[in-house]
Amino acid sequence: MIRESERQAPSGLGAIVVLLVVFALCAYAFREAVRWESVAAGIAAVLCALAVVVAACGLFVVNPNEGRVVQLFGAYRGTVRDPGLRWANPFFTKKRISLRVRNFESARLKVNDTDGNPIEIAAVIVWKVVDTAEAIFEVDDYENYVKVQSEAAVRNLATRYPYDAHEEHMVSLRGSTAEVAKELKHEIHERLAKAGVEVIEARLSHLAYASEIAAAMLRRQQAGAIIAARQKIVEGAVGMVDMALDLLAKSQRVHLDEERKAAMVSNLLVVLCADREAQPVVNTGTLYQ
Repeated sequence: MIRESERQAPSGLGAIVVLLVVFALCAYAFREAVRWESVAAGIAAVLCALAVVVAACGLFVVNPNEGRVVQLFGAYRGTVRDPGLRWANPFFTKKRISLRVRNFESARLKVNDTDGNPIEIAAVIVWKVVDTAEAIFEVDDYENYVKVQSEAAVRNLATRYPYDAHEEHMVSLRGSTAEVAKELKHEIHERLAKAGVEVIEARLSHLAYASEIAAAMLRRQQAGAIIAARQKIVEGAVGMVDMALDLLAKSQRVHLDEERKAAMVSNLLVVLCADREAQPVVNTGTLYQ
């Protein structure tokens, strides 16, 4: 495995000054060679000028948050990260690679969750290159590698969790967004580490049931919400009935036998749990008529 090694390249401004001075000297030497009719001196001056031109090809620019991977005849010689105009061996090949933070949004993937329900899922991954040597030499195309491995991680994550939690404290894709995002980031980071890529953030950007079961699942969610609401209503109604019976018993204003208590409980539960307002019936006779 090839690891990144930082290479220090001299300033290009200094190199330009040196090359211009040497080129001026070559021009002066060539003029003097022509003046004195010295063929050898003239050839030497021309060759020196050509060497200056070749050396000028070693000038290159490094932008902020950018690296230049330097190779000599296929051998890795380091990465230049210092921004500005730089100079290196003109026979070096210098490949540009961005070190900026980038984001990638996966396509909407149709997968089955752990319960076998078809769902649509997509994620946004924020990443950047931290090791230029691994990004260039360990994988063929690191940008495509990020895309493929991220989508594979999203698919694998969706198969491990249900869309909705059926029990309390159960991790689900819809109800445990923070835990799911943390697990997704960890899995993608493990997959992309060999490519010299660091995952900064990973979160689900789209989550829904597949169209063929969306209507049925919506009715199921509505039924679950209705049942949960009814449970709360019944718990509150029972508490209010208990409170009413306790208050009547303490005040001793009305004495009810067990049959009348049962009737009172029934009437109160009907009034408190009904979907519509109850229609009161006024008893003008005695309590037992």
